[in-house]
Amino acid sequence: MELSAPFYVAIVFILTAILTLYLFFIVLRNSSGYSHLSGKITLVLILWLLIQALLSVSGLYSTDTKNFPPKFILLVLPPLITILIVFLSEKGRSFCDSLPLLNLTYLSIVRIPVEFVLLWLFFYKAVPGLMTFEGRNFDIIAGITAPFVAYYGIKEKKLTEKMIMLWHVVCLGLLINIIMIAFLSAPFATQKFAYDMPNIAVLYFPYSWLPGFIVPAVLLSHLVSIRQLTGKLKL
Repeated sequence: MELSAPFYVAIVFILTAILTLYLFFIVLRNSSGYSHLSGKITLVLILWLLIQALLSVSGLYSTDTKNFPPKFILLVLPPLITILIVFLSEKGRSFCDSLPLLNLTYLSIVRIPVEFVLLWLFFYKAVPGLMTFEGRNFDIIAGITAPFVAYYGIKEKKLTEKMIMLWHVVCLGLLINIIMIAFLSAPFATQKFAYDMPNIAVLYFPYSWLPGFIVPAVLLSHLVSIRQLTGKLKL
């Protein structure tokens, strides 16, 4: 399997990853009681990105993809375990509750450039059409609506907390939808469709940062937001 997308697509995606890191840093910096950890957590994330870049460039994820479990698990499992630990621990839940809902909502803006990168990658046969907004991926809706929900809904208080909660739940559903499509179209032993054009982009740098960093960051933003809003609504 070879990735033949042009250089500018990779540049746009790297800038998108940097934007995600910056927006996540803003979330941490504006937290109540944990802002002093924003620099340390950001440095850990930078180290994680560098490690995954080296592993991707070495070909770890793009070779022997039919092994089970795939080596790809080294990319996606650590972030998921981290999120799980955060929600299961008392200090982790306290940390979640300190994060600003406004900035957590703005974070979904990164989904706009991600969707255009996926479309470009489809043109160069690196992902199936199912993973684009021309197929079954409607995640761009979350990215487009995020700044409006954040500014008018949260900052200007034009939306009720139930409406904001509904937005986060729907956008979480959109995210889970594309995660399942991406996983089931990847060239692993678990592949179920898109055999003619599998999802190979995420096996290579810099696109491995999508499942390894950007998706977990957005996932965390929705889970934390839903937790906060659930507490306020006393559901």
